[in-house]
Amino acid sequence: MSQVTEMVQRQFGLKPKNSTITYRKPYPSWYDQVVLPPRYRLPDFVKFTGNGSTSTVEHISQYLAQLGELGDEPAFKVWFFPLSLSGPTFSWFASLPYDSVVGWKDLESKFHQYFDSGVTEKSIADLVDVRQGNTGSGSHYLQRFRDVRNQCYSLTLSESEVVSIAI
Repeated sequence: MSQVTEMVQRQFGLKPKNSTITYRKPYPSWYDQVVLPPRYRLPDFVKFTGNGSTSTVEHISQYLAQLGELGDEPAFKVWFFPLSLSGPTFSWFASLPYDSVVGWKDLESKFHQYFDSGVTEKSIADLVDVRQGNTGSGSHYLQRFRDVRNQCYSLTLSESEVVSIAI
């Protein structure tokens, strides 16, 4: 039986199925040794699937805001990050090779590199270009204006300046 098996494997290039597949985390094992503060309550992270309109920058910002105080500890940023992923993005994280993530900046960089949709940040010119038009309702215009404003990540305007641009 073993000779037949060897012959079939050689002839057809078949290999025996590996029955001992084990998952190993992509970050250093010492991260799992960092102790959580007493009575820490894990937030219900907003999930990033990569399919919606949320950019990687928005997701990271939201994730760090939800992480709160724990965001000061780089190990926790890495440790909890997969809990903010779902579907294909979680599969991406799970497929990262063992010990391939050296820290938070490395993980964040890999995340942006893999999932960034290529949509660039909007500028004030893009915001000024948003027009209501003759057929659109005021609420539709405001929603489009807000959507573009939310993509102006580094734009710092006061509320009154934003209103004057919209008007």
